[in-house]
Amino acid sequence: MDKVAVVILNWNGREMLDKYLSSVVAFSKDAVVYVADNASTDGSVTYLRDHFPDVRLILFDKNWGFAEGYNKALAQVKAEYFVLLNSDIEVTCDWLTPMVKWMDNHPEVAACQPKLLSLTHRDSFEYAGAAGGFIDRLGYPFCRGRIFDVVEDDHGQYDKPCEVLWATGACLMIRAEDYFKAGGLDGRFFAHNEEIDLCWRLSTMGRKVYCLPFCFVYHLGGGTLPKGNPRKTFLNFRNNLTMLYKNLPDDELKHVMRLRWFLDYLAAFQTLILNGNWGDCKAIFQARKAFRKWLPQFKEDRKRIQAARCVGRVEQRTSFYILWQYHIRRKRKFSELPL
Repeated sequence: MDKVAVVILNWNGREMLDKYLSSVVAFSKDAVVYVADNASTDGSVTYLRDHFPDVRLILFDKNWGFAEGYNKALAQVKAEYFVLLNSDIEVTCDWLTPMVKWMDNHPEVAACQPKLLSLTHRDSFEYAGAAGGFIDRLGYPFCRGRIFDVVEDDHGQYDKPCEVLWATGACLMIRAEDYFKAGGLDGRFFAHNEEIDLCWRLSTMGRKVYCLPFCFVYHLGGGTLPKGNPRKTFLNFRNNLTMLYKNLPDDELKHVMRLRWFLDYLAAFQTLILNGNWGDCKAIFQARKAFRKWLPQFKEDRKRIQAARCVGRVEQRTSFYILWQYHIRRKRKFSELPL
């Protein structure tokens, strides 16, 4: 068994592999690097065989999406630690070893992430994970360094290791044992919110998730579904609601879901009336409909997750409403929140 396996999921990402894979190979000497290919049609596999013969390939005959693609890939990898790494990540010379040492020395920690910085604005955090993620009472995600669309510059303000609720799927180190014990990523999500769902499950099982900002990587972001794409909006809303249904404690489920019903439709009308964006408005309605349609298939998941619960309320799911803090109290930075 290998100590660390860095696994990059690829779908028609030859351009990204050409730009960023060399840094991963160069600075991951203590790890085995894999690329799992979701049936690319852009010559990615030929490119990898020609230019990176030492990278191990896992080939699929169809596009399984992010979540199920990783489930199927990791089932074929034997390692103590997995690192799920996006193809649009540029790593740094000391990105990996500190995370491995931290995990070795903290057996209570199931998963961690480095600090995520923007490839295009290198002094700023990157939207997808920044310095570690939280969710509020209603399931809205935010990060140290990013609340909704406001991304902070990095001045070292979040450089202390911190327990978080979720670590970004763009660069996620996780113990293989914990990954499989928690059930892995939910393949039905396809993409978006799947890492938050997994980390929330780990937290309710009494395991810990950390951001370790003494190591960092650069992330391009938005390569597959850019912000403003209605498909991205659909997946975010549908999957977030499903995540809430699966993971909320029994005494909160009905209350939170009622509030989200109201807020989701409010968001849809606001998107249409204020922004004139019919595509996103329609996507929210479709997401609510899709959530209702597939809800029955998650009932057994909910029972299993609640039965495995070791803690009541997860502290990193905050007691305040982030919408209130952001829109009414005008709190734009993580450090301004009442934590």
